[in-house]
Amino acid sequence: MNKDKLKEIQNELPENVTLVAVSKMHTKEEIDEAYKLGCCIFGENKVQEMKDKYNPDYTWHMIGHLQRNKVKDVVPLASMIQSLDSYRLAQEIEKQCAKINKVMPVLIEVNISRDPGKTGVLLEEAPSFVKQCMCLEHLDVQGLMCVGPLTDDEDKIEGCFERMHALFIKLQNEYGEDKFKYLSMGMSDDYHIALRHGSNMVRLGSIIFGKRNYNK
Repeated sequence: MNKDKLKEIQNELPENVTLVAVSKMHTKEEIDEAYKLGCCIFGENKVQEMKDKYNPDYTWHMIGHLQRNKVKDVVPLASMIQSLDSYRLAQEIEKQCAKINKVMPVLIEVNISRDPGKTGVLLEEAPSFVKQCMCLEHLDVQGLMCVGPLTDDEDKIEGCFERMHALFIKLQNEYGEDKFKYLSMGMSDDYHIALRHGSNMVRLGSIIFGKRNYNK
C-alpha cells in the first residue's frame, strides 16, 4: 500500500468528493490498514468477496455487475449498490430489501462509452430508467455511475465524462440536489479527468492498494 500516495489523494480531493477505496482482490488486513489511514468506504466487485471481508464497522459499496441471484446476499451488507443496470435487477433489489425492511441507496450505471463489453444502460435510456426506479419503494436512487473508456485518448475520456456530467445536471435539476446527489465517475487512471468534469465520487483501487495479484 502506498501510504504517501493515499495521503496525497486525500489532501487533493475537494471536500465534496467521496473516496471509495476499491478493495477487490485485496486482503482484510489491507482493508484494515486503509481504514486506519482514513478510508471508510470500500468498494467490491464480487458479492463473495464482500461476504468474506465484511466488517460492520466499515461502509461497503457494491460496484461490480450484480447478478439477480446474488442480490439476497448483498442487500444485508451493502450501504449502496452503484451498478444498477436493468429493471429486472431493480425489481429483485426491491423484493429482497422489502423482506428486511431496508431502503437501498442505488446509482444507475450508464454505459457512457457504448462499449458492448460493458454493462449499464445507454445514455438516452437513462432518464426513463431513473424515473422507473424512482417508483420502487425500497430503492433510493441517488445518482449515476459510469466506467470511463479504456483508452489513452484523453479527448475520448473527456467527451464521455462531459456527457455524463450533462446528464447528471439534467436529472439533478429534475429531482433536486438533495435527492440526486452523486456522480460516481473516475478510477485510478482517469480520476483527475473525472474531477474536472464534475465527479463527486471516485473509485480508486490500485493507486491506493498497489497492483492486484490476480494469481491469488
